[in-house]
Amino acid sequence: MSGEKVKGRGLFIFLCIAVFIVVFCVSVLVKCTAKPDWAKKYSVEWSDKIGTAHNDISYHSASTEYGDEKFHKFDLYVPADNTKENYGLVVYLHAGGFTTGDKYDDKDMLQWLCSKGYVTAGINYTLRDNDHENVSVYSQSMEIKASVSVIAEKAKEFGYNLNQMAIAGGSAGGTLAMLYAYRDAEQSPIPVKMLFEAVGPSSFYAEDWDTYGLNKSAEAAADLFGIMAGTTITEEDIKSNNYQDKVKNISGWAWVNQNSVPTVIAYGAHDKVCPFKTVKHLVNALKDNNVDYKYFELPHSGHALQNDNKIYRQYMDTVNEYLEKYLPVV
Repeated sequence: MSGEKVKGRGLFIFLCIAVFIVVFCVSVLVKCTAKPDWAKKYSVEWSDKIGTAHNDISYHSASTEYGDEKFHKFDLYVPADNTKENYGLVVYLHAGGFTTGDKYDDKDMLQWLCSKGYVTAGINYTLRDNDHENVSVYSQSMEIKASVSVIAEKAKEFGYNLNQMAIAGGSAGGTLAMLYAYRDAEQSPIPVKMLFEAVGPSSFYAEDWDTYGLNKSAEAAADLFGIMAGTTITEEDIKSNNYQDKVKNISGWAWVNQNSVPTVIAYGAHDKVCPFKTVKHLVNALKDNNVDYKYFELPHSGHALQNDNKIYRQYMDTVNEYLEKYLPVV
């Protein structure tokens, strides 16, 4: 291959990866700022009458194998009523394309959930950047896994015994929530009862990631999926379709089975950030394994789920229903 062709190919791969990173980062900024009237139902005016926020608690320990200690922090919201014998925990993981974002971004969601009587937690994880080039979706998911036992211990110190939990998130946080709920639930120190998430990538087939051009370049697909999975994937792996075992640890759909937790999910049909084609594997897995799930497809929306207000409301109403059914406050 000539030097010019190699140079051109390398530039194409670089652009594919760069576009992926940029659009995922932008996904944090494209949330609609004006909330519809119905959304007020899912927010609260936070005060000490509702609960207390404990910020920037460390979950780092000698056993935390992955990531950077400075990111190993979580915010814990505990309800004002501390008289119950047991409490449910709801974890909500932040968006940001695995490269940006912060637990504070979801304080409104965490405060609303706390107002319902749950202990809630937003967790930071090491972001992939120039100083952390070895970070992968897999390593981030292992940080989340390591944090839950510390959350349980800290909540107990504050007087809240956690006996069940739900995990949730949006975009990148949705992917990490899926991995905990489907892949890691059996090892969870707190029994997992349900999952809700929106627009999180759940599968990695090059042909589905056509919005990034990965269907046209096996080398670009190998590079990007390898970075995300934290392993080596070759161009030949992509061409022979012999790489799903290498991305399984970051593929939420691949861990769904008949014992998987009840699930509520929402995706936009015009999403180019999390390519819409990727969700079919998750939906099929939930259906084939007879999991109790609700799938909301927003036909006019992209990654922000911004153009189908009625359906988005149905998604939130169903999240509320599933919480009350599978994680009741008693």
